[in-house]
Amino acid sequence: MSRPHPPDGTHGGMPSDDVLSSDSAVSSDSAVSSVDAVPLIASVASDTSRPAAPAQRSAQRPPLAALLEAVLMVAERPIGVAELATGLGGSAREIERLLPELAEAYVRDGRGFRLRHVGAGWRFYTADECAPWVEDFVLAGQSARLSQAALETLAVVAYQQPVSRGRISAVRGVSADGVIRTLTARRLVEEVGNDPETGAILYGTTDYFLERMGLRSLEELPPLAPLLPGLDDLDDFVSP
Repeated sequence: MSRPHPPDGTHGGMPSDDVLSSDSAVSSDSAVSSVDAVPLIASVASDTSRPAAPAQRSAQRPPLAALLEAVLMVAERPIGVAELATGLGGSAREIERLLPELAEAYVRDGRGFRLRHVGAGWRFYTADECAPWVEDFVLAGQSARLSQAALETLAVVAYQQPVSRGRISAVRGVSADGVIRTLTARRLVEEVGNDPETGAILYGTTDYFLERMGLRSLEELPPLAPLLPGLDDLDDFVSP
């Protein structure tokens, strides 16, 4: 089963340093969605543009099915029916009817993506039959070395797994979305479940990671304590 494609660009208002790295690539198990659409939308609307009046927006409102597709295309996580209904101002019952119909239509039409119900929500995923070609496209000409951003992200996953993208971004101070896709494409990290409270995807290292690191288990990872600064060093960092 293919996995979701987390977005590039920004996450939680933080810049993404992986967009400058050759390692920033869409993985073979990527979903169709990407918040690259968000800055594009923002660029189209100039500072001097005025939002449409409520009556005008109502008259221009696209069909609910189209709105569902548009929102799910940029979703960072599976979105539940209640959240979709609230955000789009639609009927939860109508949305519950439309989502399976859309999913069946994509399969029937032979599209390269699928709409799937995962956990408590819905999200777009790459069609399984397309995954080998996506992987070839992504990995073609990819550098063998990991960037500094990828190495830092891999370290966070290794020592704090299972860990969400949001937690990784909080630790590093920048978005980790693109780097996570790179590490997933290189089979160094993988999805290991979902956070029971938030539903966020959790990541952990793979057996291939252990193989590449020459480890038999995660217990053989070097301890972090000797690598952390002491109290005296911390005083140097925080003092004005």
